[in-house]
Amino acid sequence: MGDLISTHLDEGKREVITARTGELMGDFGRLYEQQYAVALFNQMRYDVEGGGGPQPQLLHRKVPLKNKSIFSGALFQYLEENKKWRNRFLFIPDSYNINYYDNKQAHDRGLHPKGTINCAGYRVLTSMEEYLELLNTSLPGVKAKVGSSPFLKCATQFPLILWHPYARHYYFCMVTEKEQQKWNAVFQDCVRHTNNGLPEECKVQTPAFTDAVRLYRQAHGHYGTWDMMCGTPPQILANLVMETLLPEMRDLITPKLKGKMHERQRNWMLISDAVYGLVQSQAQAQYEAVVQSCEAGRPPLETIIRTDMDQIITSKEHVTSKIRGLVLPKAEKLLKVSIQPYISSILEALMEPTSRGFFEVRDLFFRELVDMSKNLLNDGNKEKLGEHMEKISMLAFHPVKMQSCYDKMETLSLEGLQQRFDVSSPSVFVQRAQILMREQMDDAVYTFEQLLHQSLEGQEGEDLCKTVQRCQDRVIKKYDYDSSTVRKKFFREALLQIFIPYMLKQLSPSCSAELPRFQELIFEDFSRFILVENIFEEVVLHTVMKDIMMAVKEAAVQRRHNLYRDSIVLTNSDPNLLLLGENPPIDWAEEYGGGQEEEDGESAGDHEAQKRRRMKQVVSMIQLEGTPSVLPNESCLEVPAVENIPEETEVRSDASLSQKSERQVPNGTKEDVNRNAVEEKPPTNRSTLKEEESTTEKSLLDTESKSAIDCAIQEIKNAVQEEEHELRTQKAAESSSSKEESAAEEVDAAHNCLEGARLNQADTNKDTPSSTDQKPLDSPIREVEVMSASEQQENHITASTQDSHMEKNIASSQQDDSGFQLPANEAEGEEHQTAKEECSDSETGEDTGKGESAHMDHQ
Repeated sequence: MGDLISTHLDEGKREVITARTGELMGDFGRLYEQQYAVALFNQMRYDVEGGGGPQPQLLHRKVPLKNKSIFSGALFQYLEENKKWRNRFLFIPDSYNINYYDNKQAHDRGLHPKGTINCAGYRVLTSMEEYLELLNTSLPGVKAKVGSSPFLKCATQFPLILWHPYARHYYFCMVTEKEQQKWNAVFQDCVRHTNNGLPEECKVQTPAFTDAVRLYRQAHGHYGTWDMMCGTPPQILANLVMETLLPEMRDLITPKLKGKMHERQRNWMLISDAVYGLVQSQAQAQYEAVVQSCEAGRPPLETIIRTDMDQIITSKEHVTSKIRGLVLPKAEKLLKVSIQPYISSILEALMEPTSRGFFEVRDLFFRELVDMSKNLLNDGNKEKLGEHMEKISMLAFHPVKMQSCYDKMETLSLEGLQQRFDVSSPSVFVQRAQILMREQMDDAVYTFEQLLHQSLEGQEGEDLCKTVQRCQDRVIKKYDYDSSTVRKKFFREALLQIFIPYMLKQLSPSCSAELPRFQELIFEDFSRFILVENIFEEVVLHTVMKDIMMAVKEAAVQRRHNLYRDSIVLTNSDPNLLLLGENPPIDWAEEYGGGQEEEDGESAGDHEAQKRRRMKQVVSMIQLEGTPSVLPNESCLEVPAVENIPEETEVRSDASLSQKSERQVPNGTKEDVNRNAVEEKPPTNRSTLKEEESTTEKSLLDTESKSAIDCAIQEIKNAVQEEEHELRTQKAAESSSSKEESAAEEVDAAHNCLEGARLNQADTNKDTPSSTDQKPLDSPIREVEVMSASEQQENHITASTQDSHMEKNIASSQQDDSGFQLPANEAEGEEHQTAKEECSDSETGEDTGKGESAHMDHQ
């Protein structure tokens, strides 16, 4: 691979890369310096005047993932160096970068990872067909032959591929579909988090950077949203350079590539990754130099702004009025013809999936708290509460559980509007909404933590379920209000991102030529804080903002998506709640037991090793279970299985209890099979018959006790699981009916003969008392004679008795597995039902014995 890069990226091509990067960074640097002064003025003006808007009701966690990791586990990775699949251990820290090691022991020893993947700009693919389709677009004009094999063959049926338009691709595969779904949710969360790389806390640098990038792209004719506006500033600048550099390098290098189609695609991907790395390193160095220069000149600018803020505001308003007179007539005409007819349809397309996603966040939060309350009903102590709260505290950052919320937003479709308004794809809005969902979930969980912790202090002996319920109701109300505010803000921003670029593209040809003359109206001392290009965009924004606000307000009045009206403002509804936000984060496991002992046990040893052991993981690690899976022509470690994952998202709220019951008590099918295995052995003598009868009775008693335990644990059962279990039980009964009939006929025949012999003996004793000493000795011989003499009649009677007995057993097992009754009542009902069955069996045996004794007397 090194020879490939050095061959095609010689000194001449490296100089081209450096020149193109320098040109772009020079233009960007000038725009950034201009926008930095404007952003600084806007921030200082906002601090003085203040901003309106409703106050959030939920608390915000300052450091969400302190001492936490997201996920870790083992899977297969395809290595470009030797073109083989190898087992790798992946560890994802709170930075959401993927670190991969040779094995888990290398990570535990603190060794450096074999590599680190920054997922910004990547796409997660779950099929080779989708990957090959994207790979074919990397070299346009070159088509693969029909039936040609790709350079990569996946080792299993469940691949996961990280695809990037410029950087290296990564290939993974799993053994099971469940495992693939879990890793897919984790990788998607990594991409989602790293794409959101611009820090919102930087109120000056971030607006200056985004405005500079937007103005640069507009100067080159690119309006509208941009998919590669993701990652940190150096990554975004590298993407900006690669937009124009990559086609140029492709024209220079691809004619020299040799080999088959897929081999050339693979080599080009490696070359593109090397070019992207060079561009990113150069862009990062130059961007840091620009930021450092602007930060050094910030104090003088702040002095001027503080001194002349009123004059700057007055001058800006004067220039704005002049530009508005020029732009407003054209903008209103464009708005009436091309914007207003589409506002309602676009807003509806945005509101439907977004509202469903936020509703799912609310339901997930509610279900988790309900499950915790149910578990506290059985064992309601603070230690159990601490265990549950330790899991719920990181619910927002659990990618598997949150996946159901994120999937609601994936259905967003803007078909027919993308070409008209120059929207590249809805992924920009989808990922933004998903980030907001996660933030709202974390705010709700953090607020619930603080309220519950405050309620538990000084309230000994109170019912924990009632305390949880009170805190839950308070948080749900606050969440409804905050989610409404966040969604309305998101709708306004999304509509502006769709309409503003389109309007600027239509108005710029007629207005840009006249804008420079308005620069003469600005004093030279204020020219760094007032730019006519920014004022032009502000005028266009205010033109369309009125219609957007009206559309969102009408949607709130309709209450179709549970949006609060703007007039409903909850101010100071809970004044003491803000004070709780200043409290340190709560360590539930340490405060409610179990934390100190672990620390004492780790007091000796390396500090870094202790830190890694104490680091808690949001998603539980996939455990190594099942038989080892070996790839063809490879001796690799086993890929972990995912059959017992407690954090998997369930559709119903009682899924955790059902999983627990399934692990503790086996289903009735297994018990029936064991019982059938006992009954299949025919008795050879009287002692064997007694052993079989005692074994059968013992299994029935065990079944009764286990069923009572099962019903006590399984308070709620899914209707779907009940139906599936009934089908399996019926199939098992049908498959084993032939074996059961043959064995049960012999058992019941011997049993009925015993009863008949006893009854016959009693009748004889009444008639001839003198023969009592001889009857017990002759009874075994007489039993054998009766069995051979009346075989056909006994077979008919025992077959009918066995069928009725099997039907009762199936009915009782189905009733036990349903689990809808209360534990005490259900146990009593099962005992009563069992007693009825024993009575009916004894009556049947007596009737059979009487019939047999009559037949014997007849003989």
